[in-house]
Amino acid sequence: MENANFYNFFAAEFPRAGNKPFLIMPGRDSLMYRDIDSRTAQLQNHLQILGVSPGDRVIVQVEKSIENILLYMACLRAGAIFIPLNTAYTANEVEYFVQDAKPALLVVMPSSLDKLTELGRRNDVPQILSLGENGEGTFLEGVETLSDQAEVVSRDADDLAAILYTSGTTGRSKGAMLSHDNLQSNAIALHDYWQWDDANDVLLHALPVFHVHGLFVALHCALLGASPVHFLAKFSVQAIVEKLPESTVMMGVPTFYTRLLDYDGFNAEVCKNMRLFTAGSAPLLAETHKQFEERTGHRILERYGMTEAGMITSNPYHGERIAGTVGFALPKVKVRVADDNGNILPVGETGVLEVTGPNVFKGYWQMPEKTAAEFREDGWFITGDLSVMDTDGRVTIVGRAKDLIISGGYNVYPKEIESVIDDIPGVKESAVIGVPHNDFGEAVTAVVVADGSHELSEQIIRDNISDKLAKFKQPKKVWFVDSLPRNTMGKVQKAELRKTYEGAFN
Repeated sequence: MENANFYNFFAAEFPRAGNKPFLIMPGRDSLMYRDIDSRTAQLQNHLQILGVSPGDRVIVQVEKSIENILLYMACLRAGAIFIPLNTAYTANEVEYFVQDAKPALLVVMPSSLDKLTELGRRNDVPQILSLGENGEGTFLEGVETLSDQAEVVSRDADDLAAILYTSGTTGRSKGAMLSHDNLQSNAIALHDYWQWDDANDVLLHALPVFHVHGLFVALHCALLGASPVHFLAKFSVQAIVEKLPESTVMMGVPTFYTRLLDYDGFNAEVCKNMRLFTAGSAPLLAETHKQFEERTGHRILERYGMTEAGMITSNPYHGERIAGTVGFALPKVKVRVADDNGNILPVGETGVLEVTGPNVFKGYWQMPEKTAAEFREDGWFITGDLSVMDTDGRVTIVGRAKDLIISGGYNVYPKEIESVIDDIPGVKESAVIGVPHNDFGEAVTAVVVADGSHELSEQIIRDNISDKLAKFKQPKKVWFVDSLPRNTMGKVQKAELRKTYEGAFN
């Protein structure tokens, strides 16, 4: 049987890269395509020595770095399941992931090694090591002495390559299981649909690498094209403007584009070598779309995806890119709009978007009932996003059926935050909403009702949640009210709250 390990698919492109660099990171020696295979082989041998077997989980909470990406590729070729975690997650949040995934190896930032070693031992994690942004830490100790040869572990197409945790509406995070074929099919679709130029493209990468957008969408396209990547540790307007003239493709979230438009030095001349700007992870305002085109002459290509399915739709590379829409289903992907009971709705009617295709995940880790609830009997996945489709099949996302907040490109589920706030002494109840914010798209906002038993203030709320929730989940404002608005069934009317506080950040 042919080895379906995804690593083999893009490794086949390495020889034609010649002396091209893969990752070009300021202040670091570049990672060359010719060195990827030997360096990941050493790491694969290291993983084996550490006791990581095919199918084992490897949880990684480290800063963006060249070594972080090499570790991801080494896990692929070792047949291990890579689980990247947001670096903003607190130890309290990490403990849930450790207890749920039961990893064979936990790799963390040197600064958090002591705290997370204690956590790991408490939860019987066999190995806890550290990896810093410059390659320092305990994980790489002795790796250079290991053989740089290793056979890529044979995997079936449906074997898991990664688990990415997505916040749950009930407060419990869900691990989306992504197979080797899920990743490969989506990479091929995007590489082709966005007309990747293998000979000339250079990717400008300022995204985090702990979610689908930065780790899979962006890097897989570059790997399939054997293309160089300007690999920035984080987004900085000055760094982006400096590297744009040396790049041809940039993938970003709406916040990237609003901040660039606020910078006087960003103009058409800076973008003269660019051929493609894409936006995703959050809705792009039509006004941002218009301003960007007026400033640069480039029309941003907006697309739509999610952790459970990678990229699902995209505005066309050739053809009309309509602001406010997310385009058409990608090749081999099918979408439909249905009501709550799964009945297909006529063109132009609003319903929940459903999707099927080789990109759709294998279910939620250790949650068979939740997995079953999210799929129709005919195998279509229910995204939970409200949408409308026109006669040509173009999709527009009009809302979110599951109360999701997207702030700065990160998914935030109110229930998780409400559960933490409601545990604070003196809080009777709370409601968390997203309200418009020029920079973040939506800002997490909490509306709190006190019970009078303890003193409460915005600062007291902040102090109580600071070590329990990642910073991007923490409310940017807290409002106190006597009661929350409810309908006749007793359900909190969040639409009314959003209307009340919609101008809070203007």
